[in-house]
Amino acid sequence: MIPAPASLLPALDTLARRAGAVILDIYNSDFVVERKGDDSPVTAADRAAEALILPGLATLLPGVPAVAEEEVAAGRRPAVEGGPFWLVDPLDGTKEFIKRNGEFTVNIALVAEGVPVAGVVYAPVADRLWAGATGAGAYAADPAGRRDIACRPRPAEGAVVLTSRSHRNPAALEEWMAPLPGAVLDFAGSSLKFCRVAEGSADFYPRFGPTMEWDTAAGHAVLLAAGGEVVTFDGQPLAYAKPDFRNPDFLARRRG
Repeated sequence: MIPAPASLLPALDTLARRAGAVILDIYNSDFVVERKGDDSPVTAADRAAEALILPGLATLLPGVPAVAEEEVAAGRRPAVEGGPFWLVDPLDGTKEFIKRNGEFTVNIALVAEGVPVAGVVYAPVADRLWAGATGAGAYAADPAGRRDIACRPRPAEGAVVLTSRSHRNPAALEEWMAPLPGAVLDFAGSSLKFCRVAEGSADFYPRFGPTMEWDTAAGHAVLLAAGGEVVTFDGQPLAYAKPDFRNPDFLARRRG
């Protein structure tokens, strides 16, 4: 049995912020960019943040496995079938990190029965954190304070549609947006897109192209807690613990 998901948020908040501090130390240095086997970039910040997060999660919920991006890249992939598990992206938006545009995040989520039930997304440069848990709502916190957040009602015209700065499919996006009157396209990196829908500053995040479960779980948890949902384009909830941890195309939006 795991504790109530909301009870985990303070510890996850602290852990994400500690990882963010490690990332910023490297961000403000002359770091080296390496390439993984799939040719995606990785830096010392990805590895250092993950090395800090994983022991913290093991202490928080002993025996609950953690699926983490750099561990999986190194061939260490724990079995997660049938029980709760963590999904960790220690630095979501490595390309944004390399560009030094600040739009990268620390993502930590707990998944139970295929659903992200608690998650935090922390943007170190902005010092802004979003968190949410099943049954407890969602909040955003920054140096000005903490506030509850929720998805806004969808506007009849002028919906804000988010897309990635670094991973885009313009043709598919244009076709999807065509039926939306006066829709406005905006850009955001990493899991910030989920968080913007969750806080009511955007309405849709359609994703065309590959993502992994650790890319989406934390933002998905925040969005669920804020009254949103993530569905595939045939209307099914985006589920977790898939054999290869690879997501299909999906749409993040307000529920209902």
